[in-house]
Amino acid sequence: MKLLVLILNKVEVLEELLAQLANAHIVGATILNSTGMVHTLSSYDEEISFMGSLRAILNPDREESKTIMAVLRDEQIPKAIQVIESVVGDLSKEDTGVVFTVPVDFQKGMHIEGNC
Repeated sequence: MKLLVLILNKVEVLEELLAQLANAHIVGATILNSTGMVHTLSSYDEEISFMGSLRAILNPDREESKTIMAVLRDEQIPKAIQVIESVVGDLSKEDTGVVFTVPVDFQKGMHIEGNC
């Protein structure tokens, strides 16, 4: 099992992304509001504030990201990433998002099909 973490910058596609993940039988995710470090620090430091101001000019509507976490079977990871990129776009491009996995060696309280 793995914990898939997606930091979604393109929050406007969240609903479509969740629908497409559900269509691929990937369900049970947790969604958190999140804010990047530069945005948070922009009020503390002039140089960082300047960078934050530039980012705000380039993308004024986005103050927050969404962090989506789901514990998946190893074989579900490629499909999840395929779905994510089909909705969000190529994750190697700026301001789309970041996805990574972390091994899960213990879980209790979740029903994960095929791993119960």
